[in-house]
Amino acid sequence: MSRIGNSPILIPTEVRFEKTGQKVSVTGSKGILTLTVDRSISLEITDNQVLVKRKNDQKKVKALHGLTRSLLANMVMGVTNLWGKNLELIGVGFRAQTSGNKLILNVGFSHPVEITAPEGITFEVADNTKIKVSGIDKQLVGQIAANIKKVRVPDVYKGKGIRYEGEYIRKKVGKSAKVGAAGAPSAGGGGGK
Repeated sequence: MSRIGNSPILIPTEVRFEKTGQKVSVTGSKGILTLTVDRSISLEITDNQVLVKRKNDQKKVKALHGLTRSLLANMVMGVTNLWGKNLELIGVGFRAQTSGNKLILNVGFSHPVEITAPEGITFEVADNTKIKVSGIDKQLVGQIAANIKKVRVPDVYKGKGIRYEGEYIRKKVGKSAKVGAAGAPSAGGGGGK
């Protein structure tokens, strides 16, 4: 039994949860989100909570049970409080700025990189090196943050690039110039007669 799927989703008083056929819409103060639920999943809606139930015990249906419950809970959370991801720029001269709904990144290329925010996503920049991506759709927020990070993936030698806030980058040790004594041939090197 799915413990995630069986736990009820609590609906706050300011959120409106509606189901028409297989389509579910969640409306809150921040916006509206919709989801089409699979036919093998049913929803029991009471006054302040939703129970997600599955119609049989097939493996695919069991997997959809917990997934559907998580997606619905994320929708309820998103329309009341925004989801957010924080990124930081590490590198000399790396900076970010916003212009309308665009994020402009200067990360060591010969040109600035512009990323346009899709509908429902907002960018905030603090100290020219910290970026906050926020929105009501958790999946979209994560995807946009991953796309921003992909512009300049952190370097494994110096750690320069765009990373999630607090992310640990394991650095490699660079090549060492120490082979032996300076100018001395290696041991066992054959000389002439």
